[in-house]
Amino acid sequence: MKSIILIALCLMCIAGPASAYQLYLSCPESVQVGLPIKCTLESNLPAGTTFDVVVYQAGYTATPLKRQTVTIQENHATQYMLFDTKGLPGGQYKVEIQFIGPDEGRLSTDSVTLQLPRLIDRTGDITITSPLTQTTDAPLRIEGSITKAGNEGVEIEVRGPDGVVFGPQWIGTKLHIQDEAGEFTQQVTVTRPGDYDVTFRDAKGYVGVKTFKVVAAATTVPTTVPTTVTTRPPTTVPTPIPTTTQSPLSLITIVAALSVVGILSVVLMKKR
Repeated sequence: MKSIILIALCLMCIAGPASAYQLYLSCPESVQVGLPIKCTLESNLPAGTTFDVVVYQAGYTATPLKRQTVTIQENHATQYMLFDTKGLPGGQYKVEIQFIGPDEGRLSTDSVTLQLPRLIDRTGDITITSPLTQTTDAPLRIEGSITKAGNEGVEIEVRGPDGVVFGPQWIGTKLHIQDEAGEFTQQVTVTRPGDYDVTFRDAKGYVGVKTFKVVAAATTVPTTVPTTVTTRPPTTVPTPIPTTTQSPLSLITIVAALSVVGILSVVLMKKR
């Protein structure tokens, strides 16, 4: 009888651990849209066990939005996962473990394989009044307001193609009496074209991200207008025909001629 009990205990010891692997998935209850969902995973499953951690938008089709493959390591250290939420709408989401093989049936009943974080979208609290597309020939103008921020200030950080170019730094806000919004304005020097993400945080925490597009300034090339010189052909003036200039007769010549005429007249009269 004792041998039978001993054999049963041995079988329980062998079977017990094999059917009682534990796995615990932990995610925050809520996350601001734009911030990552940070989840942790602890398990004593055998090293090499692989499964997927998948993010779904609850209430919609089962198409996964994000997926990350996890493999259990020899030291069974806690594993950390980040799921980007930029561009996702606010609402309820589901983070679930999906096993590739039959390992799910080996988990203990207290294992946690499902989490339901909620994304809180405050992006709508940001109003931008400066152009979202600007040029490199002037500082980037970041102007607008935060809903209900009053004069409590806002923290901004500007990140471009080369990393952070401003902040994080708190700037003052001016109370807009009509709706209690906090109006802000800040100029940031940028020299390279590209997308610049501006992250906003207020007294309540993370608000959201707005993206500005900076394009290269148009270069003005001076236009040289060719000067047209009109060359007029030389005007040929016809050579005038020389005219014969008659010199007036002198008085002596006239008197002599008259004298000759008179003498001839007298001679002719005597012959008659």
